[in-house]
Amino acid sequence: MSQRVNLNLKNELFLYGAKDWNQCFQCGNCTATCHTTENGFFFPRKTVRQVLMGLKKSLQINIDPWLCTYCGDCSKTCPRDANPAEMMMSIRRYLISVYDWTGISKLLYKSKKLEVASIFLLATIVMILYLLFTTFPSGAAARWIGPDGGALINKMAPWRRIHLGDWIMAAGLITLIVTNVFYMWYKIIYEDKSLKLGFIDYLRPISLLPKIFHPDKKYAKCDEKKLFLYWSLHLFLALSYALMFTIIVFFLGWFQTDNVYPIYHPQRFLGYISTIGLFVGIIYFYTNRTIKNMENSKYSHFTDWTFLILLFSTTLTGILLHFFRILGWPQLTYITYLLHLMVLVPMLTIEVPFSKWSHMIHRPFSLYFAYLKKLAIINHKIILNNCT
Repeated sequence: MSQRVNLNLKNELFLYGAKDWNQCFQCGNCTATCHTTENGFFFPRKTVRQVLMGLKKSLQINIDPWLCTYCGDCSKTCPRDANPAEMMMSIRRYLISVYDWTGISKLLYKSKKLEVASIFLLATIVMILYLLFTTFPSGAAARWIGPDGGALINKMAPWRRIHLGDWIMAAGLITLIVTNVFYMWYKIIYEDKSLKLGFIDYLRPISLLPKIFHPDKKYAKCDEKKLFLYWSLHLFLALSYALMFTIIVFFLGWFQTDNVYPIYHPQRFLGYISTIGLFVGIIYFYTNRTIKNMENSKYSHFTDWTFLILLFSTTLTGILLHFFRILGWPQLTYITYLLHLMVLVPMLTIEVPFSKWSHMIHRPFSLYFAYLKKLAIINHKIILNNCT
């Protein structure tokens, strides 16, 4: 594949968190150490080599950064302290911006001020809409308390109005996610002219579904013994996040109720499980990034911290909202609900399609595209054998 050398590629990647690329002298020790390396996928030397040579087009169709388990073994054994693991993570951030056809990811990753300003702008819009379409509980407190003793949250903020906002936001997010994944396919599969795939080939990876939703077994081969706990909590956090997102977006009428159910009721039980998963994950990953006791948490991009702060604020305000409601404190319920939405909406709107949380979407599809690449290689070998 012929292409122009981009001499500015290394400098561009500095803005995505990469360190000094010149530290790497291509000894190959990282690839020899990596447990993910196999025929056709050489981690992370091939990717770093593309950056050093300025092969921007090759880098943009490279799927290796998404398949990297980020165990950090390569960085621990690097004789030059080039930190190849973090290089792969910086390239992931760069690739997120490549797949984003709107160009918003690129702007947010390159500017901390712009990301913070975007969060405050969205929070302000949410506040204005909330004050316009809800009712502050004024007058006698008894008017805002139900027979079970809980605050009548739907009298203040009717769930149908909130749900309409949910659906509008969800429609926008789904549109961005689908189009970004399509552009990811375009860059990785379509633009790689060496791949020869038929329609039936796209239907074969159904067997990969269990692997997509299960941690890669290769993590167990990494030297870092703490990785099992790391990825278990990572999975718990992701599932808790997905559960709460599903409840809010699709079952808000069931979840936002004026009734105070027993603690064992599914409405409360699922909410508690999700909240525990979020809080445990937040505390664990915050501690790792602060103490820096693991190779994959020694270096943090500012977007890593932004995500943790937004997720913590969303979880905390959600907990306070729940308890203020069941305790029958209408004014605090109303105010806390406003604060909850002011952090929840920016977190979803920014983090899911444009920033940290989008890797949850790109990684499963990367497994699918990797399978297609392997299948193309097999098909090519079969054709060569038939020709000879």
